[in-house]
Amino acid sequence: MGLDWNKYKSRLEQELCPPGNGVFTIHTAQEKRQGLHKKIYGTKDNVEELWSKSLSDLPNSDQAVILGICSDTGGGILRGANWGPLFLREALLKETKGEFPFFDLGDVRVIPHLLHDKYLNQETITNCRKALYKSEKSTLPVGPLSIAEDVASKFYEVFPGKGLFGIGGDHSTSFPLVKAYLQAKKEQGKRVALIHFDAHTDLLVERLGIDLCFGSWVTHILKDLHKTQDAIQIGIRSSGQPKEHWEKTFGVQQFWADEVLNEGPGPIADKILSYLRKEKIEELYVSFDIDALDSSFASATGTPEPNGLSPHEPMVILQELSKEFPISGADMMEIAPFLQTEKDNNHGAETTLMVGASLSSFLIEEITKWTRS
Repeated sequence: MGLDWNKYKSRLEQELCPPGNGVFTIHTAQEKRQGLHKKIYGTKDNVEELWSKSLSDLPNSDQAVILGICSDTGGGILRGANWGPLFLREALLKETKGEFPFFDLGDVRVIPHLLHDKYLNQETITNCRKALYKSEKSTLPVGPLSIAEDVASKFYEVFPGKGLFGIGGDHSTSFPLVKAYLQAKKEQGKRVALIHFDAHTDLLVERLGIDLCFGSWVTHILKDLHKTQDAIQIGIRSSGQPKEHWEKTFGVQQFWADEVLNEGPGPIADKILSYLRKEKIEELYVSFDIDALDSSFASATGTPEPNGLSPHEPMVILQELSKEFPISGADMMEIAPFLQTEKDNNHGAETTLMVGASLSSFLIEEITKWTRS
């Protein structure tokens, strides 16, 4: 017998916290967090109680469901993507003119020093359970990736017809979201594909001995796809190996940034559509690393790269794909609003958030369309 809603709600109330509260901090961005709470709940007081009460509406919602994962422990260049969920939510509300075209599940409760439970000894797990759940006898996970996977996998168990939109966080936070999605769809007998926008392949086996990080997460979800070719990467340009190496070694498909820019987004979309039709793909998951965009559009990120896409190319590709194949899950990763990595661009964070919100809004709308279909 599967997990029922009441048990799942109780679990959510322990593993999650109100939107914007996922970063463990006292004063930093407090005003912005309180501003977000006033927009969502009409007040900055009693937010935990109001958020918990709002969860009761989830079963009846037909909107895309947002989950924030405020962790950058899986990063490794410039940190700061842990602030992405708070700042992107505010940008989304500007994009949607204050409306809420989504159901906000909240944020994963993040202990900022942790990544995944498999890297922890039992004593540490016990101590962290006392800190998070006020009980050393709890059996709940404590690392942000482990908590996110537990939340997402049980979400699809309880609500197989709903879709999640994840906000990170460094790109390692896509690992639990995509893994839970792929395994749930496999259980449902659905053939799905991963559409991955990124400047980097994220196909390392490990980095400095750690197998789950921002540069390796894709490698470890490939086994959950029907075929490795069902992972389609777009925007790649920063790589120590040529395209042929990655496609031959891992079996993925890649469309590097120069290909997209030279051929145009329409022809690239046509090539992807041809494959999706031939393979009888039924649904899509879109994982979007903001550094897929050129650094002039996305400088507020840990690894900005030049010679990338403008917001136009991904939007055209996504619009064309969504005409034939529903997007039933997605995420937006690696927005680090406190970083300013373009010296000549004084509005880097504002621009990054604006284009991130525009793309996110489209993906959220598509997930909602699928939910209602």
